[in-house]
Amino acid sequence: MWPLKWKQREQQYRQERADFFAAVKRLDRRAFLKVAGMAAAVTTAKTVLPPHSFQLVDVVRASEDEKPLFQFAYISDTHLYERRLNERFVKAAMRAVEDVNALDPQPDFVLFGGDLAQLGQPQELELGKQILSELKAPVKMMVGEHDWFLDMGEKWQELFGPPNYSFDHKGIHFIVLMSVNEKDFWTARNMTPMERMKTVAGLDNPIQSRFEVGPEGREWLRRDLANVSPETPIIVFSHSPLYKYYRPWNFWTEDAEAVQEILFPYRSVTVIHGHTHQLLTNRIRNIHFHGMLSTAWPWPYAPEGLPKLTVQMDRADPFDEADGTGDGTVDVYGSGYVDKHYNLWSRNPITVAKAYLESWGKEARPPAPQFPSY
Repeated sequence: MWPLKWKQREQQYRQERADFFAAVKRLDRRAFLKVAGMAAAVTTAKTVLPPHSFQLVDVVRASEDEKPLFQFAYISDTHLYERRLNERFVKAAMRAVEDVNALDPQPDFVLFGGDLAQLGQPQELELGKQILSELKAPVKMMVGEHDWFLDMGEKWQELFGPPNYSFDHKGIHFIVLMSVNEKDFWTARNMTPMERMKTVAGLDNPIQSRFEVGPEGREWLRRDLANVSPETPIIVFSHSPLYKYYRPWNFWTEDAEAVQEILFPYRSVTVIHGHTHQLLTNRIRNIHFHGMLSTAWPWPYAPEGLPKLTVQMDRADPFDEADGTGDGTVDVYGSGYVDKHYNLWSRNPITVAKAYLESWGKEARPPAPQFPSY
């Protein structure tokens, strides 16, 4: 059996080598520099890389006539406790800030994807604001359920403003949408604010409802889009995914279809969400969806409901606290669709290109995991 296995690996190596050099011929000078590091991967003939090594092994085809309009960076799901209670999460958030500050050129802005705090306490949120204030680029904040349900967003809004807002940047209309509302389960039970907060933070507690944008949020979205041309590209930031992934874990937005109906009339829509702490990719009609990484910990993939376009990350190493976590950047094109770059700590970076979603997964497929996720 050994010679047969060797032959298959050698054939695979030769094909990958041919594919690599064919891809190089299609690249312009700038794109060539981005993928030059792939040559090191070719010479390893697909052997498993050791922990903490980084090789740029993902090729995204570049086109001479299409360049990104701009780039923004993202940091998400830091889940900060007070510094004295959990120093590790604090250090991870600071590492993400250092990553973004090291980018050259600097991104146009930084998106924070929600769940800045773990239990929504004022000192947690203030610590998060202090850490994020070290970013060189402007910051766009989005709220998560861990930030909200202790005081129903009072401290959050004091520090960062309203949970729903929009802005325009270089021809793209951006919407930050509060998507983690829940129906009132706490009043009839006479819950304290902390009991309410811990119930929501548990995600799978059966007494809580599922997340939703809600009637008021949907009406706010309609009003915001009323004067936006259907030809204008739209990018939506939401904490929970604006589709239905796995209800038992509240990887879910109950009124997702109603929100999607509001967005379908527009030529191109991209939704970038947090909450699930994993690489997720989905497409529903004209809407492209990308999940963000967490700096705190990775969640396992759910046992069902995973979007078909998702190429899973490798399973996380339980002995490496940084594995499966990270931050990243997003290249925005004139169409409004994006190349999503995942800066995974302790492993290779991964890009999910707009060509992958535009082709319904037929082109530019991200690298398959070497070790399937749990």
